Amino acid sequence: MIVPQLIVVMGVSGSGKSTVGAALASRLRVPFVDADDLHPAANVAKMAAGHPLTDEDRWPWLDRVAATLAGGASTGMVVACSALRRVYRERISAGAPGVRFVELEGSRALLEERMRGRHDHFMPTSLLDSQLATLESLAVDEPGIVVAIDQSLEEIVGTIIRELRP
Repeated sequence: MIVPQLIVVMGVSGSGKSTVGAALASRLRVPFVDADDLHPAANVAKMAAGHPLTDEDRWPWLDRVAATLAGGASTGMVVACSALRRVYRERISAGAPGVRFVELEGSRALLEERMRGRHDHFMPTSLLDSQLATLESLAVDEPGIVVAIDQSLEEIVGTIIRELRP
């Protein structure tokens, strides 16, 4: 029997959340949602202008992320979401019990290189340092794993599936 899983693929901009999340969802045959698509228009405009979001900007968005995940509890779901701080992950977990996190980890140089290669995204590279300063990596008591992004997409997805096997 396959147990439906709720998985958040997390990390800073450029870590590959959307790419890894979509590939993971495809392998697991579950829906994929990019949490960027759940941001209110005001948040997108603020980030596009080069301004980091405040916690007050994030709470309604994180609640939408949690509600989206909770809606996929019967089938399983993968969501790509920055979830940079523990308190954000706790907010998501409170609204979507049983969620597990996959933190994508890479060097600043690799992250910046990836961001410079994107032309269809609202996050400017100037906000990378802000995100890295904000990032609180998964603690040992949080439900999830940390995966290095300096490997192929297939290797990353394979590692996630092996490590999160119920």
